[in-house]
Amino acid sequence: MYRRRLQRSLRHLKSSRVWRTRTVFLIGAVLVGLSASLLARGADYASLWFDHMIDGRPWLPFVLTPVGLMLITWATGRFFPGAEGSGIPQAIAALHLKRYKKLRHTLLSLRIAFGKGLMIILGLACGASIGREGPTIHIAAAISYSLTRFARFPHHDIGRGLIMAGGAAGLAAAFNTPLAGVVFAIEEMARNYEDKTSGTVFTAVIIAGLTALAMNGNYTYFGVVDAPVEFPAILLVVLACGVFGGAAGGLFSALLIYVGRWISPFRNAHPLLLAGAIGLLLAVIGWASGGVTWGTGYEEAEGILTGQGETSILFAPLKFLATLLSYWTGMPGGIFAPSLSIGAGLGHWLTAWFPLVSASAVALLGMTAYFTGVVQTPITAVVIITEMTGNQELLLPIMATALIADGVSKLINPQPVYRALAEDFIKGIQPGKS
Repeated sequence: MYRRRLQRSLRHLKSSRVWRTRTVFLIGAVLVGLSASLLARGADYASLWFDHMIDGRPWLPFVLTPVGLMLITWATGRFFPGAEGSGIPQAIAALHLKRYKKLRHTLLSLRIAFGKGLMIILGLACGASIGREGPTIHIAAAISYSLTRFARFPHHDIGRGLIMAGGAAGLAAAFNTPLAGVVFAIEEMARNYEDKTSGTVFTAVIIAGLTALAMNGNYTYFGVVDAPVEFPAILLVVLACGVFGGAAGGLFSALLIYVGRWISPFRNAHPLLLAGAIGLLLAVIGWASGGVTWGTGYEEAEGILTGQGETSILFAPLKFLATLLSYWTGMPGGIFAPSLSIGAGLGHWLTAWFPLVSASAVALLGMTAYFTGVVQTPITAVVIITEMTGNQELLLPIMATALIADGVSKLINPQPVYRALAEDFIKGIQPGKS
């Protein structure tokens, strides 16, 4: 048996087809890292451009935001159908499309990947409350899945394996959180662990992560957050953040799903009218908030966590509303970064209740609770927030907060948001279209 295995390994080492397949896969993983880095830089430049344009021109968002959202909605529907929303539901839906391979190619094409990135940058340049991390997962999954046309992959890698690997690599490269990428692929995209694809996932995460590091340098997404633990006071913070954050996150995901379904017929019939109306509402919210609800919310969240910025207690509810409205337009855009910023804002609001506990610690636990409540993937939330902030002292409180928030969120919205949105894509499948 050992000799047969050795002979098989030698044949693989000498096989030009095997090496071509490996080379194509490695190139694809590098492209994922490059795409994530380029989208991150483009998103940053777009946000800076928007801030520069409206500086001294308070009237401009009332023109730029509605017109920009109408343009993005038209371009998405005309040139990039399938690129709507965060993209994670499309990737999850594609994992379950065994009978409709043509539709899987439609959801995960290179054209959609390009259009997704372009529309995200334009959306941030118009002041929409969206993130680029979820779309990065969609783009990465599309790049990874598109490799099947260039090489013959092993059966277990085709479809599910490559899509999971791409999604994991995309999250890892977007946040510089390699462990979170692997956990997200297992907990959210697959909902079970497949041994045959685990090596593919790990390899894609490592290569894409190294590529992103080469371009962006080694960094933690929110910097290193110094949040000391104060026992036993921290236990009350865990309970409060878990309950309030989980409830708020569950409410957000429920509104995103059910109101989105309710307005879907109107959006399909009058997409430009809806985009323009929501654009005006976003301009009003941005003006009322002093401009903090536009964009991803990264700077506001970082300021709260590090204690270097001042944020109004109205930031969290206004950002909550702005993010919902942006998603309801159907434009490409994610909810990861806005959810993290809303959670930090919620924690900032709760700091008044716990004057003896570090404000950074309360904000961090608020971020954990709200993010968990939205996505209902507590393990991913714990890993991603720990990696993003470089904070190990609060690991146990973070875990406890995520567990409480997940339970509370499911009382309000039993179905995970990405699963529900993915089912909406699957329900729209017609056999004649495959």
